[in-house]
Amino acid sequence: MSEDAEVSEGNEMNGNDMQDGQLKSEKGSAGTLYKQEKWFVSAKRADFNAWGQKFGISPILARIIRNRDVAEEKDVEKYLYGTLEDCYSPWLLKDMDRAVRVILDFIDRRQPVRVMGDYDVDGICSSYILTRGLRALGGVVDTAIPHRIHDGYGLNDHLIEEAKKDGVRLIVTCDNGIAAADQIRLAGEMGITVVVTDHHEVPFRMEEGRKYELLPPAAAVVDPKQEACTYPYKNICGGVVAYKLLQALLEEEKRRREQGREEQSSLEQGRKELPAEGLLEELLEFAALATVCDVMELKDENRILVKEGLKRLAHTKNLGLRALMEVNGLDASRLSAYHLGFVIGPCLNATGRLDTASRALELLQSGTKAEAISAASELKELNDSRKNLTLQGVKQAQEYLEENHLEKDPVLVVFLPMVHESLAGIIAGRIREKYNHPVFVLTQGEEGVKGSGRSIEAYHMYEHMVRISSCFAKFGGHKLAAGLTLAHLFDTAAEDVEHFRMELNRDAGLREEDFIPQVHIDIPMPVTYGDMKLARELERLEPYGVGNPKPLFAHKDLHFIRGWLMGAKHNFARFRVRTAEGQEAELVFFGDLERFHEFLDARFGIGSRERLYETACDYVISVAYQLSVNVYRGSESLQIIMQNYC
Repeated sequence: MSEDAEVSEGNEMNGNDMQDGQLKSEKGSAGTLYKQEKWFVSAKRADFNAWGQKFGISPILARIIRNRDVAEEKDVEKYLYGTLEDCYSPWLLKDMDRAVRVILDFIDRRQPVRVMGDYDVDGICSSYILTRGLRALGGVVDTAIPHRIHDGYGLNDHLIEEAKKDGVRLIVTCDNGIAAADQIRLAGEMGITVVVTDHHEVPFRMEEGRKYELLPPAAAVVDPKQEACTYPYKNICGGVVAYKLLQALLEEEKRRREQGREEQSSLEQGRKELPAEGLLEELLEFAALATVCDVMELKDENRILVKEGLKRLAHTKNLGLRALMEVNGLDASRLSAYHLGFVIGPCLNATGRLDTASRALELLQSGTKAEAISAASELKELNDSRKNLTLQGVKQAQEYLEENHLEKDPVLVVFLPMVHESLAGIIAGRIREKYNHPVFVLTQGEEGVKGSGRSIEAYHMYEHMVRISSCFAKFGGHKLAAGLTLAHLFDTAAEDVEHFRMELNRDAGLREEDFIPQVHIDIPMPVTYGDMKLARELERLEPYGVGNPKPLFAHKDLHFIRGWLMGAKHNFARFRVRTAEGQEAELVFFGDLERFHEFLDARFGIGSRERLYETACDYVISVAYQLSVNVYRGSESLQIIMQNYC
């Protein structure tokens, strides 16, 4: 493909074309209301030819990189060739020096230390990183992960009292603690020192229009979200904060050695070698796994950490991770961020949802292959069970909204008393995808009404919750996700839920356009321009994820002339298409096939789907698509994947 063929003028969707590039709201044959979409062509400027010559890439790749908010040449170089050396120093995190000093002091004195994590993948990985690291430094360390049902999120009085009973002298939190001021104060009264490592939003109060942070009274608080923290990239997960802490601890131990003060070092407790490089290499894959599973943007150093972590995962020595790959049939040499977020991560998450996350931690700490395979198989079964329960919950949530006529609320609140509370977040995410509204799913927990929220870009969930904090007994989160326990203010749980719904929607600050899904096209380009060379070059943009999506191209007015249903259940399809110039190509579609069929019937008349698969037809449809290299039984071929249509 010639480099000057990156955009076809005849198919370019400019500002005047955008009305044609929107999917209108209309009723399908089955009564489905199609969600309007707005298609936008990214038009960020740069000298793409100059970038291409300097970095040895095509102007197409240069344009896509610019669409990822990469503007300067030094940032292009970091995007393409960044290494761990380009990541930021852990010492830039506020209170890191204090945290290192406190932790090493307790390790040196052989005082019992307890790592307290969270029950999701980020919390599990954070706990593993710190437990493994502090033990390698000679610490007397154990781990406690709250039980989702019995303990709830983060620290609580029971966990502090239990630590006191067990003789713990130092608690190091990971992926939690920033909102646990009362519990940390209680720990101090009991003679327990606390170091907080977290990445969630800092609680605050508003006075006369000013925001005042409410930091917990810990010996050190390491959280990049603090206003006074000057760390260059704020959007790291709890696992990365834990990894940075361990990196700083190892650097400080090395500094002590070099100064000839071995008598003060915990490594004198029978250890001769500092485990720095090998340990950080070993634990990088867990920081990468946590980053993907906590849905952090794959920008800046996050992208580097995940990219480097995936390389190491291909040869991981961790028996638990290897077993998870094996029971899920994954090829370790071809792992992607997708496999972390949608295969490995959910298996680890399932234990915290339906049982106790301690089982996931035990898997990662497996000592034999047999032990690891047994635990991994159990986790996979739990995840399969979770999938079935989630499908049921999503169906109930949709029925709840329709029966109560709540679909038009700016913020959707769904009350499913009988649904397992651990599934609330997943169900909320699915409902958000369907309606493109902020969503809270609430259930009846042991301690009252509990739930989780998932938001859209236009709605900062945590800040809006702070405004109605009187509704909660407990809450926390960030812009796009949150967890809560409602305060019991009325006679019944249903009244508490209704009060919460009304307060949320009283001043949501959302407009109709905020609910319209946006499809961002990287480049309008005919489907016939893509080839294997371009598909392979696009692989340089990986890993893909939030903030670094897989490139999306668009072709306006393609002629669909034939279709074939594929798969044992006929749940995906292959289409033969023709351009206006008469060139033909094949598309595959793995999305919601029934919805596409309803679109056909609504656009071209009842029976259109049958004509597509059984006879000749000519349906003119605009598509947004992706290019990839398909590998099947050792052979490779170009694959054009339809993602959106209108």
